[in-house]
Amino acid sequence: MGARVAAIVPAAGKGERLGGGTPKALRSLGGRPMLVRSVEALRRAESVSQIIVAAPPTLVEVVAQMLGRDVDVIAGGAERVDSVRRALAAVDDDVSVVLVHDAARPLTPPALVDAVAAAVIAGHPAVIPVLALADTVKEVGPDGRVIRTPPRDGLRAVQTPQGFRRDVLAAAYALTDVPVTDDAGLVEALGIPVTTVPGAQEAFKVTQPPDLVLAEALLARAAASDGRGDADGCATDVGRGAEARRGTEARRSG
Repeated sequence: MGARVAAIVPAAGKGERLGGGTPKALRSLGGRPMLVRSVEALRRAESVSQIIVAAPPTLVEVVAQMLGRDVDVIAGGAERVDSVRRALAAVDDDVSVVLVHDAARPLTPPALVDAVAAAVIAGHPAVIPVLALADTVKEVGPDGRVIRTPPRDGLRAVQTPQGFRRDVLAAAYALTDVPVTDDAGLVEALGIPVTTVPGAQEAFKVTQPPDLVLAEALLARAAASDGRGDADGCATDVGRGAEARRGTEARRSG
C-alpha cells in the first residue's frame, strides 16, 4: 500500500458495565484476554505496521508481556481521549495513517481493518465502518417521552477501527471540551468530512455481560466448524502485518 499505518488501542478504562472487577480489555474471552484478540486482528491485517496500546498505568508491564515485543505499550490516561493523545505521541515519525480501535471489539475481521486503512490511503481524510440499523430509533426527552422517530434509512451504527490521516487526527485531538463519543466526532468538529465503509456484524462491541456470552458462542462455533482449538488461529499465524513490523524493527537496529 505504500503509506505506513499505525493502530492505536485505548485500553486503560475500567469497563464497569461488564462487571467482574477486572479491566474490560483484560477480561477473558475463549481463554484469552479480549485485548489480545483485538490486537491479533490488527496483527493479521496486511496494512498495519505499528500497534500502540494504552494500558492501565499500573499494568503496563503486565500488558506488554501479554502482547509481545512487536506492540508498543504505554500508560493510558484517566479518560479515553487522554489515552489516544498519549498514544499519538508514540506513533512513528514516518506513519501517515492512524487507526483507532476499541479493545472491546475482539472479533473484528482483519479485512475490515484493511478496508478502513485502504480508504484513507486512497485519499479520504477520515473513514469509519458502519452498519445499517435493524431497530427503529426514538429520540426521547428527559421525562421519558418520545420526541420524534427519526427516519432509519439515514442512520448508521458506528464501529472501529476508525481511520484518519495522521495530521487530521492530531488536529482533532488538539481540540478541548468537545463532547463526543468517538474519534470521528472530533474530526467532524473540525468541519472535515468523514467517509463510511461497510462494517462487519462480528465487529460488535463487548460492553455488557450478554455481549460476552455472544462473543464466546461465536468463538466456540467457529472453532467447532474449522476443527481448531482456537477460532482465529493467531497463536501460530500472526499474519503479514507482524512480519512487516519485524522488518521495521530489524531496520531500526541495523
